This record gives sequence, C-alpha cells and structure tokens, in this order.
Amino acid sequence: MTDVLRRGRASLAFSFFAQGATFALLVTRIPAIQNRYGVSDALLPVFLAAVPILAGVGSVTTEQLVKRIPPSRLLRWSQPVVLLALLGAGAGGQMAELGLALAAFGLAVGALDASMNMLGVSLQRTYGRSIMLSFHAVYSLGGIVGASLAWVGAHWHLALWVSYLPVVAVLLPAALVASRWYVDGEPAPVGEDQGKAAGGGVVFKLLLPLCLVMTFAYIGDSTVSNWSAKYLKDVLGSSEQLATVPYNVYMVTTLVGRSIGDLGVRRFGAVAVVRLGALVAAVGFAVVSAAPDAWVGMLGFTLLGLGLCVLVPQTFAAAGRLFPGASDAAIARLNIFNYVGFLVGSPLVGALGDSWSYRGAMLVPMVLVLVTLVYARSFAAQPDRYRGGHERPRTADVGRGSNGL
Repeated sequence: MTDVLRRGRASLAFSFFAQGATFALLVTRIPAIQNRYGVSDALLPVFLAAVPILAGVGSVTTEQLVKRIPPSRLLRWSQPVVLLALLGAGAGGQMAELGLALAAFGLAVGALDASMNMLGVSLQRTYGRSIMLSFHAVYSLGGIVGASLAWVGAHWHLALWVSYLPVVAVLLPAALVASRWYVDGEPAPVGEDQGKAAGGGVVFKLLLPLCLVMTFAYIGDSTVSNWSAKYLKDVLGSSEQLATVPYNVYMVTTLVGRSIGDLGVRRFGAVAVVRLGALVAAVGFAVVSAAPDAWVGMLGFTLLGLGLCVLVPQTFAAAGRLFPGASDAAIARLNIFNYVGFLVGSPLVGALGDSWSYRGAMLVPMVLVLVTLVYARSFAAQPDRYRGGHERPRTADVGRGSNGL
C-alpha cells in the first residue's frame, strides 16, 4: 500500500501541475482571446464573470455526485474537459463558440478543483502529516510554466490554437495515464455527535469561518493578479516592462512558500502557520500601499506571495479535519468561496481605485486578510479517536486504489 499511496500522491501532484499550467495559459492570454473573437471591453467582464460563476455550479454539482461517484473518477474525466475547452477557446472563430468553450471550462474546472482537493485532503489524512501545501506548490509551478509558455506564444505572435495545441497534446494523455493511480481515501470514522454535525445547515455554520478565510485569500490573490501591473505602472511610475515583473515574482514566492510550508505545519502547527501567513500578507499590502517607488512595491508583492500562499491549502486541510466523516461535502462547499473571492476581489479594488485611490484600495484586502487572525483557531487539529495512543487506522482501511474507470 505504501507504493500505492506514493503513486497516488505523484499522480495527483501531476493533476495539480496540469491545472496550474492550463489556467495560466487561459488567463494570461485574455487580451489575445478578446482580439480573436472581437469581444468588446464592455462585454469582456461578462465572459470573465461567467467562468467562476459556472465553476461554482460545478463545485456544487460535485458535492452531489461524490455521493455516488468516487472523486477520482470525477477528476479523471473533468481534467480532459478543461484541457479540451482551453483548446476550443483558442481554436474557435465565432463568439458563440467562445461562450461554449468558456462554459465547458467553468463547469469542468469547478468539478476539477473540488475533486483534486478532496483527494489531496484524503491522502493527507492517510499519510498522517501535512502534504497539502506540496500539491498547491506544484500548482504554482504549473502556473509559472503556463505563463512562460503564454509569453513565448505572445512574443512569437503565434495563433492561440498553435500555442495551446502542443500543451494539450502533452498534458491530456499524460493526465489520463496518471489518473490510473489516483487514490480515494475512506471517510474517517466519527462519533455520533460528529455525525450529526456533518449534516444539514450545521455544516455551514461550522464551515463559515473557513469560507470567509477562503474568500479573503482569493480577494488578495485576485488583487495581485489583476492589479499589480497597473498599480506599478500608473501609481508607482514604472516602465511597462517592469510592470510585468510583480506577478511573476508573486508566483515564484508562492511556489517557495508552499514548498516549505508543510515543514512549518508539521513543526509549529497549522494555526501558527496561518497566523504568520496572514501577518506577512498584511505587511505586504501595507508596503504596496505606502511604496514610494516601483522597487519597494515589488518588495510588497513578494511578501504577498509568501503570506497568501499558505492560506488556501490549509483552509482545505482544515475543512477535512473539521468534518472527518464528510470531508468531500465540506470541501465542495468551501471550494465555492474560491470563486466568490475571485469575483469580488478585482471589481472591488477597481471600484475603490477609481472612486478613491489605488493606494487606499490596497488597504482593503489588507484588512480582510487580517480578519483571518480572528478565525485562526478554526485551523487547529481536531481531536479524534486515534490520538493519545489509541489504535491508528491501517493503511488498507483508509485508502483504496482507483485503477478502474
């Protein structure tokens, strides 16, 4: 079973990598997609908002589907749909074709994100130590690779489908092969009180602090991804070339932070790591807001990458600990607030920047991230019957291979 778990971890890590690359290839080429289909500036936000809204629908649907279908099977078939939808967005010629491609992308990516994190949480439970940050680190690596490939395509003025086709041709069959080794974890045994808490509206009451943390984290993340270049150029007076650097730096520091984050969780606990991450992110936003020049601004965005990177993986992990017998449902519901934060963050900062100032707008996500400190205790390890020297589960009892279709 040790080999089964190792293969399961490696195959899931590849899925995170593929999704990071795919998402980066889509979002970094939005201007090219807009030009290809003749989407007006007024209509573009409608297309962009539709994707996270449909992803939320996909996540809600996944919560119901995993009652009958293993998460591994949902992940196995949602990832190819996401990859083919990316290719469709680059290969179409009519606006209706773009709409269909983005709709398929949104619905499938909701199922993909939810099922990936379900498998990650169940594997972490089986391993008995923190490994969730390593999966999200690989996602960050995929994002860096995808953004780099997008830069190559833009630099050489390649057609979108020419940029996307080789990536899809490599990742799609590789993802299907890797999916043979996904591992579905069994729900953790729970007591009667925990079982009652796992149903109905009680779940949302207990899950609400984590939902807020997820939302605030993605508001911060979307602020960086959507406004860092404009902020450096228009507010801090950098060159256009230099303005492209902060997001790349942010992605690299996100990768670094997540690569070492699991060690911090194992040594100091999730609560301490989340608190430190929130404080570092808040300092990053403060530095960005007060920066006198572009270089100090980039220092702020660097701190943001190191701080924000731990919040999302630990939020998923905390949901799994909070509802050990219903972790799949908790993760599916929590995943919706990923898209809520994405939808709220960019318009919020833009509206505040236009009506007030962009320096002042940067203080709003800072305050929201600091609110995470109030809910940090929600990340504490939950007591279970395997503590205090009691019997621990055998590997064979908590994990099973998923080699069938």
